[in-house]
Amino acid sequence: MNFSLVLIDDEPTIREGISFALESEYHLRTFETAEDGLAAIEAEPPDLVLLDVGLPGMNGIEALRTIREMHPEMLVIMITAYEDSDTVISAMKLGVYDYVVKPIIMGGLLISIRNALESIRLRKEVRLLQESSLKDQLPFFIAESDRIQEVMDFIAKAAGSSDTPVLILGETGTGKELIASAIHYRSPNFKGPYVTLNCATIPKDLIESELFGYEKGAFSGAGQAGKRGLIEEAADGTLFLDEVGDLSLQSQAKLLRFLEEGEFYRVGSTQKRHIRTRVVSATNKDLEEMMDQGLFRRDLYYRLGVVEVHVPSLNERKDDIMPLANHFLVTFSGKFRKKFTRISDAAEKALKAHHWVGNVRELKNLVERGVLIGEGPELTVEDMGLLRRPSAKPVSTVQKPGDPLVPPEGFDLPLALEEYEARYLREALALAGGNESQAARLLNMNHYTFRYRRKKLLQDP
Repeated sequence: MNFSLVLIDDEPTIREGISFALESEYHLRTFETAEDGLAAIEAEPPDLVLLDVGLPGMNGIEALRTIREMHPEMLVIMITAYEDSDTVISAMKLGVYDYVVKPIIMGGLLISIRNALESIRLRKEVRLLQESSLKDQLPFFIAESDRIQEVMDFIAKAAGSSDTPVLILGETGTGKELIASAIHYRSPNFKGPYVTLNCATIPKDLIESELFGYEKGAFSGAGQAGKRGLIEEAADGTLFLDEVGDLSLQSQAKLLRFLEEGEFYRVGSTQKRHIRTRVVSATNKDLEEMMDQGLFRRDLYYRLGVVEVHVPSLNERKDDIMPLANHFLVTFSGKFRKKFTRISDAAEKALKAHHWVGNVRELKNLVERGVLIGEGPELTVEDMGLLRRPSAKPVSTVQKPGDPLVPPEGFDLPLALEEYEARYLREALALAGGNESQAARLLNMNHYTFRYRRKKLLQDP
């Protein structure tokens, strides 16, 4: 790995001596003033900066502050003419990697440089490994919309911790499980195990033994050797609980104890066990409504949702429909060895007008079907099984008995449906006295979906 360094020092003999020692191993640029060095760093960021404290004009501490503003993660080794404690403390507070005192002992400086560059090498390897682990998940997050970009930025911040719980909320098919995986692989404990459990697929009387494990003879059918639970399997890694809203109240209580204390008991055991792992959970259920009904513990909700991520539905990120569709077109054309080159104009209009109940997963399945069934080179409405839609015209009159449902000139069905939906939303809110959860129940809707449709159709904040 070829590293680049910048040296900023006003003494010619220092610059010449360090250049002679480093030129055979590294690409080194030298500068006499902080101003010149900072301009070079901004134009072409190096891996490591060697920075003198006592510079003419802007001094080294001021230059260090500027470097931190430009590149917060850049490593800096300070060079000082004397070991002044105030200067050293100031530099350390600003995150300097190391410092050396003049007259410079070249062997000591070389060791410090090599240690710094080794940490940079490891950091780059970690980043490459994390990106490699995420490459298969990226299709769900191909994005031009601001909504999904905000989610991805939020995920990057949330992943910085190794143990803070994260709760992912969103409709079916939005990619919640992929977000959980992304959080794990971008976190400090990404080398640890990533263990998943879909709480909706395990019978309620077995969920605790799956989570916490059991001792031999703990219940009828228990193995003679006992079994480690998924919490133990996820030690020093991440445990992803999908459909966490399906946990029984008893299991919720035990999970809460583990989250608060980091301890648990295997089923049938009196031995307390301590495990460190991060819990990421997800659900498409309305947990607020479930809490109102006494079906989900409020204290567990707050503990699971220390960091809460709301994943927008595909209906909320219309700008991403075609980038995603084109990505899937290329993917499945290669998989099925078909020569599809584009999506037809009619198919594009149909995709943009479609109401995506299954979100990205539904879009992926439609394109896969179309490529498998179609002949190409153009993906059509018929290939994907989407009906052609009439020309877009607003609903101008109320239908009368005996009138045809579809006039000869056609009309805008999606707009008509939105008009009717807006009326239902208003009336439900009026009946519920403005309570969104209650209004959503009246319409048999998910609370998050109701909130989105209200904001879109009624322009409510």
